[in-house]
Amino acid sequence: MGVSRIAGGRGGVSEDSERPAANDTFEHAGLSFRQRTLKSSIQCTGTGLHSGGKVTMTLHPAAAGSGIVFRRTDTGDGSLVPADWRHVTETRLCTTVGRNGTSVATIEHLMAALFGCEIDNALIELDGGEVPVMDGSSEPFVFLIECAGIVEQDAPRRAIRVLKPVTVRDGARTASLIPDDSFSVSFSIEYDNTAVARQECSFRLINGTFKSEICRARTFGFLDDLDEMLAAGLARGGSLDNAVVVSGDRILNEGGLRYTDEFVRHKVLDSIGDLYLAGAPILGHFYGNQSGHGLNNRLLHTLFADASAWCSIELDAALADAAHWDPRRAISA
Repeated sequence: MGVSRIAGGRGGVSEDSERPAANDTFEHAGLSFRQRTLKSSIQCTGTGLHSGGKVTMTLHPAAAGSGIVFRRTDTGDGSLVPADWRHVTETRLCTTVGRNGTSVATIEHLMAALFGCEIDNALIELDGGEVPVMDGSSEPFVFLIECAGIVEQDAPRRAIRVLKPVTVRDGARTASLIPDDSFSVSFSIEYDNTAVARQECSFRLINGTFKSEICRARTFGFLDDLDEMLAAGLARGGSLDNAVVVSGDRILNEGGLRYTDEFVRHKVLDSIGDLYLAGAPILGHFYGNQSGHGLNNRLLHTLFADASAWCSIELDAALADAAHWDPRRAISA
């Protein structure tokens, strides 16, 4: 059964549409106009979804303009790995970034939370090679970020504005970016499984939509695929505590699904995390049909390879007072 939804409302998060007024223009666009970082450091410990190892992760504030950067504390060399589309090294069942032989896997749920909380700059330390999976969603990371607090920085925020449609394909699977004045996502999936079947949804990322409608959607997998994944060194840390598991037409998790369309919502979450590797929020509409981490990364490569398809803009605070914000008036970076 297909599920379609346009969401743009406000909402909260637990621990475990009207046109905006002129001074709310940037909120409508889904963007703050100043860079933001954490107010204080905060730590969590969990299990790597694929490695199965225990990992401690600490989120630290970072200076304006530094971006999102990972540092492995267990390698002894202090190597830094930028959260950047050019440093993606693996996309099978997760997104991995690496540089100079040091890598960090399964970053997409954390990256989605950083996008949703509008965090531009952070240093993320880990004593292992994989971001902990927590409950399989972005909600625990949103909670961590909110507990640490968020501060604005004395620097304008940048955005990537999509200027013309860009599409990549892999058979019937597609991923596209289309010009838009804010960031929005549409996604459709179809599985030969009655528990999932066909699902589709659309979200405009404004007014806390990520937090209220997307961040709680968990990763999922099929019990029939487990042996193959384990043989490939994947899903060693997976359990009913951190993934939705489907067996035939049954959901094995106690309590069932968090949303009737949780499967496609999680694909939206993954895509948001993958696209935040652009290094700045995107002004454009993303459409994915059966897309995954690899195709999402190919889309960024294709976008940035065409200089006529995008531009980098700075969001000037003075423009927020304008009665009608025209992104073409923004300052080219």
